[in-house]
Amino acid sequence: MLEELTLTCEAADCDRRLAAESPAIAMSTPDGTRRAYECDCGAVTITVLRE
Repeated sequence: MLEELTLTCEAADCDRRLAAESPAIAMSTPDGTRRAYECDCGAVTITVLRE
């Protein structure tokens, strides 16, 4: 499901697309999977996917 979404950086003055297939960090817990994506502008976006 997350792969179907278009991730974009929401930092001020940035609207770049983030590569959903290649997070910088991924961590699974009983509450879901957290993924961190680093944009070329230096901002980091965190997503949480409940399974």
